[in-house]
Amino acid sequence: MAHILIAEDEQNIARFIAKGLKQAGHSADIAADGMFALQSALHGDYDLVILDVGLPTIDGFAILAALRESKNSTPVIMCTARDSSEDTVHGLTGGADDYIAKPFQVSELVARVDLRLRGSRSEKEQAPAPSEVLRAGDIALDVRSRTAMVGDKRVDLSAREFTLAELFVSNAGTVLTREQIIDRVWGYDYEGRSNVIEVYVRYLRQKFGHSAIETVRGLGYRMVAEPEAE
Repeated sequence: MAHILIAEDEQNIARFIAKGLKQAGHSADIAADGMFALQSALHGDYDLVILDVGLPTIDGFAILAALRESKNSTPVIMCTARDSSEDTVHGLTGGADDYIAKPFQVSELVARVDLRLRGSRSEKEQAPAPSEVLRAGDIALDVRSRTAMVGDKRVDLSAREFTLAELFVSNAGTVLTREQIIDRVWGYDYEGRSNVIEVYVRYLRQKFGHSAIETVRGLGYRMVAEPEAE
């Protein structure tokens, strides 16, 4: 069981995350204020911090910077409504271990938490950390740095594009329904544009190649290339 700090000022979201973590066997504390979150992270005995960017008094980026400047190496997952590659890079280069955009499925966040905890334990045991590169054909996604390669060429993806690409690559060869995609990438409560999947699939095809993602009429979409283990 891990002890996790949730730095989130939206009470419903914080409680929702805490419930999911507890169901997964972890314990969780909630900090709704940036200054309180920083002090808790610095002085509390936490195995991981889930850190929202838009906190009152001190934002998440400033909290992350303060943690890393103090040599605090607790794994941090940034959690934000912002969907831009600039924010992703800012967080990761500032020392975050992962980045997830709202809205999201708690099951996905819990999976990311467990991945970071395994990596943290591996480092403490001085054992090689598990690979975090997903591959399908000539497409490679580095989950830690949130970067994508097609062959030897790097392609730039927004945070949302990367999350969708990660879903496709990790399920390459499998048909994903529209409901599954919306649920995993935009969240169960998404009420935006009805054609959002088509728009983002088009973005990925432009970057990965049109034949990389197949439309399965009446069912959904499938990444054609088979996944490769690394």
